[in-house]
Amino acid sequence: MPRKKCIEIVLDVETTGLDYTKERMVEFAAIRLENGKIKDRFESLINPEQHIRKSSIAIHGITEDDVKDAPTEAEIMPKILEFIGDFPIVAHNAIFDYSFINEASIRQTGNPITNPRIDSQMMFKEVYPEIESCGLESLMNKFNVEYSTRHRAMADTEGLALAYPALKKLYEKKYAWQIQQFDNIDYLFERYLRIQQTVQIMQSEMQDLKSVFRLYFEKGGESIHSPNGETLIYQSKQSYNYDFAEIKDVLDEIGALTKAVKLNNNFVDRLIASGSISKETKEKLAAARQMLTETRNLHIIKSSENKKPEHV
Repeated sequence: MPRKKCIEIVLDVETTGLDYTKERMVEFAAIRLENGKIKDRFESLINPEQHIRKSSIAIHGITEDDVKDAPTEAEIMPKILEFIGDFPIVAHNAIFDYSFINEASIRQTGNPITNPRIDSQMMFKEVYPEIESCGLESLMNKFNVEYSTRHRAMADTEGLALAYPALKKLYEKKYAWQIQQFDNIDYLFERYLRIQQTVQIMQSEMQDLKSVFRLYFEKGGESIHSPNGETLIYQSKQSYNYDFAEIKDVLDEIGALTKAVKLNNNFVDRLIASGSISKETKEKLAAARQMLTETRNLHIIKSSENKKPEHV
């Protein structure tokens, strides 16, 4: 039998900013993959008809002069929608690109896009959980994809299109193996708990050893050298707690407030979802939202009712 044709659209967008409800696309690029092979491509600059944030220009380098003669969103969206059709969309942190395209489709046609969404970043995390950085550059490096340009739509799209087929093959193999484990799920949970307990014991053991090393150095011990070349040293660093109310204005005055204070995004999300603030305040907070990301976590509910769920 002839092999069934699998068509996927790998794409990337560059934008005026991060909030898809306020910002606009300034560049779109897409590649049509057929059974993992590049068959067609489409790219265009887009005149957003609004200001491009300096922080965005610093990333992609696209200025307002670059896009002043480019087609507008209204002019380019029919071509974009024709190219992507109803095929699955593949992108790195796909919810970002998907949200911008979807919002533009709603503005221009009155309808959202319905394409299935494939997130190569999620796939990369699943296949290589040990790799700390899961960005597109790490993905391309892992699969030996050479690149000379980054953060332009077609350059990033082509890099992903070259790496994605190999990533997909590994992901599908792991996925098939995972499905096969469903009959063993009770045993695997017990096994997981044993491993978790072992890790906790090992962490306690390491902490005990660190206490010995710390005491050794505090009693005047010298640096410790291993046969493999590692050296253990002891350092002491002093730090202070500050009264935020007293220094807030000073930090703001010198332009250091945003660097000194890290916003607790989870707290703000909970605040918006809660009933403790007014609707007007919720709307003001929600209006400041920027990039959208997704996280999915497992939780273990402890047998004791007094213990909180444990994040996995």
